[in-house]
Amino acid sequence: MGLLSKFMGTAPAKKPTDDVLLLHSIICMSCADGTIEDSEHEMIRNYANTLPEFRDMDGDQFDKALEASHKISHKFNRDMKSSLAVLGDIQSDAVRKKAFVLAVDIAMSSGDIDESEEEMLAAMQRILRIDDQLAQTIVDIIGLKYLK
Repeated sequence: MGLLSKFMGTAPAKKPTDDVLLLHSIICMSCADGTIEDSEHEMIRNYANTLPEFRDMDGDQFDKALEASHKISHKFNRDMKSSLAVLGDIQSDAVRKKAFVLAVDIAMSSGDIDESEEEMLAAMQRILRIDDQLAQTIVDIIGLKYLK
């Protein structure tokens, strides 16, 4: 029995749900450059509200999902690249693929994909178990969205 278990209980911490992990993937990609600016917080909320996992959540429910995502990053001392490891716990194949699609979309939305975003995408591809062919298809299709 650990030192804190008499206060905290002995039950293991509850694993984050797929929707929280999906939100975490959005946040990780949004701050691949190391920071999330105030305007990006609103963008994350608006972006998430377009997804079926979050569309019907009220503000309090979304804030709880956001707080759960922040707890993940705190476990990794706010090292977002290291915190990607938890994305391997996503149970749904569809959510894993969606997380990668959204990450590519977020990376391309800035106009320039820098080295930190490339590294984040490569790590996400590996952790989410997205094969190279599917990853390239996703990049090609999302790229059409941003053609000038």
